[in-house]
Amino acid sequence: MNTFTYSYPVKAYFGEKAAEKNLAAELSKYGENVLLAYGGGSVKKNGIYDELVGILKNAGKKITEFTGIMSNPTYEKVQEGAKLAKENQIDFILAVGGGSVIDCCKVVSAQAKLDEDIWDFEYVQHGVPSEFIPMGAVVTAFGTGAEMNNGAVITNEEKKSKSPLWGAFYDFAVLDPDYTMTMPMKQVISGAFDSLSHSMETYMGSPREVNLSDEINEATQRNIIRNIRATLRNPDDRQARSELVWAAAMAENGILKIGKVTDFQCHMLEHQLGAYTDCNHGQGLAVLHPALYRHMLPEAAPQFARLAVEVWGIDASGKSEGELADAFIDALASFIKEIGLPTTFAEMGIGTDTDFKAIAESTILAGGCVKKFTPEELCEVLEECM
Repeated sequence: MNTFTYSYPVKAYFGEKAAEKNLAAELSKYGENVLLAYGGGSVKKNGIYDELVGILKNAGKKITEFTGIMSNPTYEKVQEGAKLAKENQIDFILAVGGGSVIDCCKVVSAQAKLDEDIWDFEYVQHGVPSEFIPMGAVVTAFGTGAEMNNGAVITNEEKKSKSPLWGAFYDFAVLDPDYTMTMPMKQVISGAFDSLSHSMETYMGSPREVNLSDEINEATQRNIIRNIRATLRNPDDRQARSELVWAAAMAENGILKIGKVTDFQCHMLEHQLGAYTDCNHGQGLAVLHPALYRHMLPEAAPQFARLAVEVWGIDASGKSEGELADAFIDALASFIKEIGLPTTFAEMGIGTDTDFKAIAESTILAGGCVKKFTPEELCEVLEECM
């Protein structure tokens, strides 16, 4: 295991009525002016908006709304939020939604305190923001685990890049599984698959020998797989939903990454696919993972073989390492089909006229990946996914 220092800044309030029980006490720590951020308005239909506004008003807060945050949030939207925050002298940001809203606000929090353009600051000057507007998150759509880290994925349409930016950590996150019960089932499953992908991407990093973090990771993967199936059998199963909400957080709260250098090559490739197609993130990962893993197989065989046995329950008797590694990829591909996620880009509406070469050439090459991909090979992976 690599050397590490572990400390985590995000307090998690998990469970039924977590906002009702805890939000007012948290709000008392911050100033009067609150930026209430959310997406397309589903929070108004399901009653969450009214509940949270009531808590904010009872706490004596002055509310400025930042609405319309889209899936795959854009850099333009980040700048809109930062402008609102500056003009209204915002003391605290309350992000209500899923990964898109939560990611967007991380960068808003940093940009509002930064005089220069944050994209140039991070990518040209290689700076890291150090001053932020404090934030809290209320999770209404799970999967990304975005509430548990300070990384955000933002689409810069002008630069044709969907890339990570570093922003603020949330001071706290409210994780009430009941808030997620009105999510469309397609969103539930694609989000849960993103959690599985996060776990696999962490597991496939270095060092390659199995450590405690990896064994916890194996349990997390088993849990996600089991509870995706339980949710499909019974969408109203609150126990299964609770497990998936916490598994999403576990995949990104640092526990699985202790002592690891993570992989995330599949995520880097999907991000750029999203920059060019605005596709659903979880669906893109579902199509890409088996194809990318077949290219990784020679280098990743020991880890794939262990996942076959420890996560997917494949009997190792009489099988070589290579056969087990193959069986893992087959099991993953079969599971993706079983749970109704797409297995080709064509199923996602992505056409053959998509510029796969440009996507591959603009994809970040992950240093922690067991295989050192080239843009040419990544282009092959994309073409195989049609």
